[in-house]
Amino acid sequence: MSSFQSLIQGEKPVLVDFSAEWCGPCKMMAPILASLKSAIGEQATIIKIDVDHNLAAAQAYQIQSVPTLLLFKAGKILWRQSGVVPMEQLKAVIQRYS
Repeated sequence: MSSFQSLIQGEKPVLVDFSAEWCGPCKMMAPILASLKSAIGEQATIIKIDVDHNLAAAQAYQIQSVPTLLLFKAGKILWRQSGVVPMEQLKAVIQRYS
């Protein structure tokens, strides 16, 4: 988890997708996040964390349902939302904090 901590401490926004293999809505987020990455390029980093394999991270950020998306910058949570989030909304959130 130390590399995760160093990643979210940076000045570049980091969008973290807390998800699980068995989660249907999580599977719906995969192509949305792929489109988002194409749209924003290097403006932000997007990472996926499987809550079943990273219990400590899930507990640290009180992830109650998946998918839950968190946007970090300089180690702080700037935005958080659970459920499937449209690409345009994610893009707007990232651009607001870039």
